Amino acid sequence: MESNCSAATVRAVLARRMDQPGALLPILHELQDTLGHIPADAVPEIAGALNLSRAEVHGVITYYHHFRAEPAGRRVIQICRAEACQSMGADALLAHAQLRLGCGVHGTTADGAFTLEPVFCLGLCASSPAMTIGDEVHARVTPQVFDALIAQGEATL
Repeated sequence: MESNCSAATVRAVLARRMDQPGALLPILHELQDTLGHIPADAVPEIAGALNLSRAEVHGVITYYHHFRAEPAGRRVIQICRAEACQSMGADALLAHAQLRLGCGVHGTTADGAFTLEPVFCLGLCASSPAMTIGDEVHARVTPQVFDALIAQGEATL
């Protein structure tokens, strides 16, 4: 495993949850919440504990966009990609965000400050385009508003 801390965390989560019915998703969620990602080295251990193949565990991790194989930046930015936001400029906003941050979707800035992710519907369809930075939701985001929010975020990191 990549560190003793993450190895101990994986073992503790498995010990708590491996006997639950449908344990894989609760295990993955707890690891994601605790470590910020699912370490690749944890996959064989999870698979063995649950009598699953490594491919099955890997398939679940890669299927759900919530799970990460690598740690995210200190702040996660999600830009809505649902139809209402797309119709109000989300595609241009996402393109601007990639240029401003210097990373692609599912990427992290070189300094580790931000991770950029697409998301499908933040529930702000009437106030689109919408995005989040961490737990903060922002509506009617233009490229100029995005730049101001990122500058504010950079100042508080």
